[in-house]
Amino acid sequence: MHKRKLQHLHLKLMPISHWYFLAGFLIFSTVAVVALRDNNLTAINLRNQVLAADKADGNVTGTLNTLRQYVYSHMNTNLASGPDSIYPPIQLKYTYQRLESAQQSQVSASNSQVYTDAQHYCQTLIPVDFSGRTRVPCIQYYVTTHEAQNQTIPAALYEYDFVSPFWSPDLAGWSIVAAVIFLVLFAVRLVLEKWVNHRRRESS
Repeated sequence: MHKRKLQHLHLKLMPISHWYFLAGFLIFSTVAVVALRDNNLTAINLRNQVLAADKADGNVTGTLNTLRQYVYSHMNTNLASGPDSIYPPIQLKYTYQRLESAQQSQVSASNSQVYTDAQHYCQTLIPVDFSGRTRVPCIQYYVTTHEAQNQTIPAALYEYDFVSPFWSPDLAGWSIVAAVIFLVLFAVRLVLEKWVNHRRRESS
């Protein structure tokens, strides 16, 4: 390249210091780190609201949907992270226990009615039974064939884990983009300056 052109290019590069780009990279990197931490803390707070609603028999569905939407739209919100984390990170154990208790109460009430129905049925079928030896097997057979059984409730239906995106268009995401751009500009500016200086020395 002609010496005069190199001199002209060098004069254009001088006002644009590579330290500007490095400073921009550091600033946006700091913002990204703070924003990523805030995303994670907000997700943890929303999970605590879900667990509190589960324990208090509150609006579990509403708080769970709020958490789901936040995690799906913000990066660094995975809840199953860390050496002491549990998996799945959201376990609605109180909701599960209430459902089990309600089912057991329903089964007990249903079986109580079955026993009453068995007595009436066998009394009608065997109106005279002084010893009770004939009617008792009848009642036992009726109860055995009509009683309700506790059904196992799948615990997995009340356990959740939401995965955050690799990148999200929020403060953290755009700060990372800006930091990468400034880092690339810093590298390009530094390499270009070294190349111009090298060419100037060659042409002198």
